[in-house]
Amino acid sequence: VQLQASGGGLVQPGESLRLSCAASGRTFSMSTMGWFRQAPGREREFVSAMRRTGGITRYADSVKDRFTISRDNAKNTVYLQMNMLKPEDTAVYYCAARNSPVVVLVSASYDYWGQGTQVTVSS
Repeated sequence: VQLQASGGGLVQPGESLRLSCAASGRTFSMSTMGWFRQAPGREREFVSAMRRTGGITRYADSVKDRFTISRDNAKNTVYLQMNMLKPEDTAVYYCAARNSPVVVLVSASYDYWGQGTQVTVSS
């Protein structure tokens, strides 16, 4: 399984970005897909995740009501719509996938990782 993240960039506070993560390979095994982020000097943290079927989603409290995760199973792609961005959202964002359909927040539980895309929120 290969994951390719894209869509990062430099935006001002209050603006929006949409990240995409395209999967290839044994995609049928990716029951759960999610997003994590890592800011300089900080540990990687959970952002959001969703199950392949059933619409179950999870969000970190820091992004709830601002970020929306979605997926297009036909395209094997997961998206992260990020609205009302704040400077503290600045980080490298990674997409991840795991074989289990249980949506979890722990990065060590994910089996596959993309290369990361930089999001910078600054005026």
